[in-house]
Amino acid sequence: MKLSQQAVAVLQAIFVTVLWASSWVLIKFGLRADLPALTFAGLRYTLAFVCLAPFVLLSAKNRIAIRSFTRKDWMRFALLGIVYYTLTQGAQFLSLAYLPAAAASLMLNLTPLVVGVFGIVLLHEHPSRGQWFGIALTILGVAVFFLPLNLQAAPLFGLLVAFGGVVTNAASSLMGRQANRLADSSPLLITFISMGIGSVALLLVGIIFQGFGKLDLQGWLIIAWLAIVNTAFAFTLWNHTLRTLSAVESSIINSLMMPQIAILAYIFLGEALHGKEIAGLVLVGLGVLIVQLKRVKPSP
Repeated sequence: MKLSQQAVAVLQAIFVTVLWASSWVLIKFGLRADLPALTFAGLRYTLAFVCLAPFVLLSAKNRIAIRSFTRKDWMRFALLGIVYYTLTQGAQFLSLAYLPAAAASLMLNLTPLVVGVFGIVLLHEHPSRGQWFGIALTILGVAVFFLPLNLQAAPLFGLLVAFGGVVTNAASSLMGRQANRLADSSPLLITFISMGIGSVALLLVGIIFQGFGKLDLQGWLIIAWLAIVNTAFAFTLWNHTLRTLSAVESSIINSLMMPQIAILAYIFLGEALHGKEIAGLVLVGLGVLIVQLKRVKPSP
């Protein structure tokens, strides 16, 4: 039986979420092998940038578009790269050095709520009643997962880093929308330039403050897989599915990552989840889903 274009796109998008969820497990493996977190992240995205280079630079259309960028465009793309790759991805890798994968994933899923708060302040977009209910449900889920707090210094630092990553991820989401809306260029070019600037900066910061570490064959294989398959290939396939799937459909599919990360962490990392943590993950997932499904009503 031949699948419809919609069904194929849904299956492709789900496959991408599996790849992205597996990234968290692979990152934990690399960190357990004493790879410096920031250098590890910098190597992943710098290599992904190198993989994308031939697809961008060998196209005459792309080269002409790059030459047409104004100084303001370059500043916008550079800022996006620093916020999304240097700060957000650096925070994600660093938080995973201190937190279980499920806890770090739960924190990252708070991004839509922070985007909503930014939307109120910057865009004058006020959440609907349904969205406020989703926000309350998410906050309840976080409380159920983490309370009562009994954290040592290291996990507490990991939580602070993870929350900083949530804020920068939300900021980069708004900046990415603005860059794609204002710039007369393809998302591939914006991704390529911002990734190149942000990843090289992240790599330099990692080498300066954490060193290069001792990379063995396993470490290089993890970095190569994360860069080529889980970044360059997965992002390209995801962008391809966006031609068919709506934003709501993509958001729903993307929300499947959190339970996948918890399951993979349990299987491969031995990170056990108790009933309280599972209930918290479910509540956060439902809350985020409700926030994404409900339309934002702009104020007059």
